[in-house]
Amino acid sequence: MADRELTMDDYLAMLRRRMKVILIPTLLAPLAGFMVSYVFAPKYTAQSLVLVEGQKVPEGIVQSVITEDLTERIATLQQQVLTQRELQPMLEHIGLTKPGQDVDAVIDGIRGNMTVEPVVTDLSQIGTAKKKPGTQSSPVPGFTVNYTATSAREAQQICNELTSLMLTENYSSRQDVAKGTTDFLSKQVDDTKRNLDELDSKLAAFKKQYTGQLPGDEENNLKILTALNAQLEANTQTLSRAQQDKTYTESQLTQLLSAWKTAQSTNNPQTLQQQLSVLQSQLIDLQARYTDDHPDVIKAKADIAAIKKRLAEINSSSGADSDADTASKDKDKDKQQGTEPLEIRQLRLQLHQYDDLISQATKAQKNLEQEIALYQGRVSLSPVVEEQYKQLARDYDNTQKVYQDLLADKSKSDIALHMEQAQQGEQMKLLNPANLPDSPSFPNRILFAAGGLGAGLAVGATLALWLELRDKSIRTQADAEAALDLPMLVAVPWVVEVANGSGNGKGHFWNRNKPRAGKETIKETARP
Repeated sequence: MADRELTMDDYLAMLRRRMKVILIPTLLAPLAGFMVSYVFAPKYTAQSLVLVEGQKVPEGIVQSVITEDLTERIATLQQQVLTQRELQPMLEHIGLTKPGQDVDAVIDGIRGNMTVEPVVTDLSQIGTAKKKPGTQSSPVPGFTVNYTATSAREAQQICNELTSLMLTENYSSRQDVAKGTTDFLSKQVDDTKRNLDELDSKLAAFKKQYTGQLPGDEENNLKILTALNAQLEANTQTLSRAQQDKTYTESQLTQLLSAWKTAQSTNNPQTLQQQLSVLQSQLIDLQARYTDDHPDVIKAKADIAAIKKRLAEINSSSGADSDADTASKDKDKDKQQGTEPLEIRQLRLQLHQYDDLISQATKAQKNLEQEIALYQGRVSLSPVVEEQYKQLARDYDNTQKVYQDLLADKSKSDIALHMEQAQQGEQMKLLNPANLPDSPSFPNRILFAAGGLGAGLAVGATLALWLELRDKSIRTQADAEAALDLPMLVAVPWVVEVANGSGNGKGHFWNRNKPRAGKETIKETARP
């Protein structure tokens, strides 16, 4: 085989030669596999079917709080059921544990013999292809719970118990998730409301503290500041004008008082006598320097004559009256002399009014300056106050939005909880209880026989190939040419007497290379 390239005829020839070597192990191995299957202890598998029903309320109206995928929940339920806390009471209930038997070993055996398989149908797959995002529809309409045991009755009993545990655990877990979600959202709503109240108090205190300095008041503050500046300017002008008027009135009052006092002094004899002496001294001095026609001399003589005349009138009026009348007239004169003229009193009243006006204007000016400083401070602090106010307002708005969202979520969670409590949500129902197995699931004797058939065929083929590799026989012209590495001149076939065939083609496959009886073939090959 290693000396030349083989053809299909060569392979068929090898198959004919080694057919017995291949057929014997191929036929004996299935029988051996079937017999070996009786060596293993039989095991029985019980199976229960659980149907998963979707929620009865449309999901567009009530959203379920259970967002976990169904296959993941089934796997979670399986792990929860296989805990020792769940399995140990079950074992005590059905009496599987025997005195002195290790409970942990029994539990481990149950864990290893239980399997859960989802049921997937073509229709559910079609529904999955059309499933909208966010919906709870699942391609798994149900699942099967399988349990394998050495006894059919034990397998059925434990399978039913495990299925019941899974259904109970599913119901309680859905209730717990719905209630836990509602409690969590309630706590979040309370915390958020407390934060919202604190922010509301802070915002109110901030508004009270910075009244007139909030972001919406800046424009009004500028307008008020402009108006206050205009009032201050007008008040300054009024104050300046009042001070000028007061100064002018004071000068007028000074002049009138001087004239009135001079007039009062002319009615006093002693004063008149002093004035007369002074004028006489001035006249003597003027006459020494000027003539009598000089205007100053004439004026001095006229003044002296007027004073003398005034003295004579006073002396004559005082001599004619009695002492009582004289005393009464002196009092009247003193009273008249003590009373100021109307013009002077009016000027004093004007001065008092000007003082009041100046005092009011000065006070108003101080108030305006204080208000201007206040509004200037507000305007200068507006950016800082605005930043703080915006931060508080932003926190308040965000917290209020979170609070409203939490209220909406809590309302949905309450509805979902009521739906779960009313058993209107997704449910798992036992459709087929665990059956009593009629035949063992292991060992499968047909599979053992099929395995033996495959193993026998592989052994026979391997053995035939090994025999062919060890066979050094030369059977054909091609074998001779490959072995001798020389050209073939003459080939003489094997001549043997064989019975004539019936002519219906039987035995052609097995005898195709054998010559017919009574014939001889000689093949000549030209030399090169």
